[in-house]
Amino acid sequence: MIQSRKKDIQRILGLKGLDAFLITNMKNIRYLTGFTGSSGFAIITRDRGLFFTDFRYQEQSKKEIKDFEIAIEKGKRIKLIRSFVKKLGIKKLGFEKSISYEFYELLKGVPAALLPQKNLVEDMRKIKSEEEIGSIKEAVRRAEGAFLKIKPRIKPGAKEREIALRLEEQLKKAGCGNIPFDIIVASGKNSSMPHARPTEKKIEKGDFVIIDWGGEANGYCSDMTRTLLMNCKDLDKKIRVYNTVNYARQKAIKSIREGLKTQETDSTARNAIKKAGYGEFFGHGTGHGVGLDVHEYPHVSWNKGEKIRNNMVFTVEPGIYIPELGGVRIEDMVLVRNGKAELLTGLSRELEIVK
Repeated sequence: MIQSRKKDIQRILGLKGLDAFLITNMKNIRYLTGFTGSSGFAIITRDRGLFFTDFRYQEQSKKEIKDFEIAIEKGKRIKLIRSFVKKLGIKKLGFEKSISYEFYELLKGVPAALLPQKNLVEDMRKIKSEEEIGSIKEAVRRAEGAFLKIKPRIKPGAKEREIALRLEEQLKKAGCGNIPFDIIVASGKNSSMPHARPTEKKIEKGDFVIIDWGGEANGYCSDMTRTLLMNCKDLDKKIRVYNTVNYARQKAIKSIREGLKTQETDSTARNAIKKAGYGEFFGHGTGHGVGLDVHEYPHVSWNKGEKIRNNMVFTVEPGIYIPELGGVRIEDMVLVRNGKAELLTGLSRELEIVK
């Protein structure tokens, strides 16, 4: 699989008239080479693949990388890039458009025409291989198992930060090498902020409690959200909000079809929430791709998106956030298989009122 990815890049170089492509994004390097370290860069020419890293990773790189020539960096990286561009006779060098301006200023000294490439590798990463899908499923399994272990602790009197720390502990015990993003535990008024950070606030009766977390396996991420409701009197309005979000989620997932645009899935969820009278309280996109990054292509939003294709993996996560009342978000991950959505996440989405 790694070898075929390099060949895909080389084929693209021919189509674009490039002599070589410089890759510095570490997630893209992992995708193309299999290297899991934190420092390095790669140059792919039409007939060669070269990987450069520092002394710390010389043994690791030899174990992980099979189809690239490996060299150890000494001195300044930009000087090494210049020397190899000259040595290889590269006249047209593609580079990732996402690099920093500071690095671009240094790169301008390279003796070749510099041609920025937007999302060249990221576009390849949208379509997942069976191996990638297997890792994502394992990341889901680890995350769901960790949540079920701490779920009984989510009750009145527990602190948001305490729940988040216990969940992180269980994720690591489940085998997650890293936590893909900071865990969100938001209760009561805090839950009306989509990306609230856990605080020392205690969960109270009548609170919505949003838990947004993810797992990891072999570098691949999972991302999911569940919302619980603490028991109290006069919950009718909150129950209606929850059921509206859940209905929008169901409609959006059913709408997913190969060939349709992701904007249509977003529109399906958004219209369901608007019809229920909560349109002004849903301001973020309906979903995003998940893979080596927890947020990657494709976008599932009203203003960004593309045609849905088989083997894409993305989230569906509508929400309603009402200041002072609280918020609800229910997030599932789906795999597009045989032209429609297959759920990867399996935790219950039915409203649970915790006594």
